[in-house]
Amino acid sequence: MSWAESLIKLSTYEAEVLQKRLAEIVDRRVAGELRLAMLDAEGEAEMAFSAQDAAAGIYRAGFFEGLKIRKARVQAEIDVILVEEQGARDALAEAFEAQKKYEHIAENIRLEARKEAGRREAAAMDEMGLRKRAAV
Repeated sequence: MSWAESLIKLSTYEAEVLQKRLAEIVDRRVAGELRLAMLDAEGEAEMAFSAQDAAAGIYRAGFFEGLKIRKARVQAEIDVILVEEQGARDALAEAFEAQKKYEHIAENIRLEARKEAGRREAAAMDEMGLRKRAAV
């Protein structure tokens, strides 16, 4: 195995690791967004319940203040995850660029090897032709 092929394998592995990392980050973001949606639904349910029961209306302001704080906390987590996700996407893009470069280098090496083999073959054929002329 050539050094170029080794670099390609390493860069492929790195890209796979970064893809898994990105998938985990996206899963965490989706879970956070789901928690936020559940908090919204909880707020709507409380609104409907407190409209039906006058006694529940007393606790309504406290509930919504607590809900606001919980939603802000979850949104802050989502915001941090979004930054992490963008960093992971950038790292993955860089890994793919590096992989592409290594593949391009390996292809150039293969082309040069073919050209060199063709030159050697042509030189050998020329030499055989010269020998045949000299023998005649």
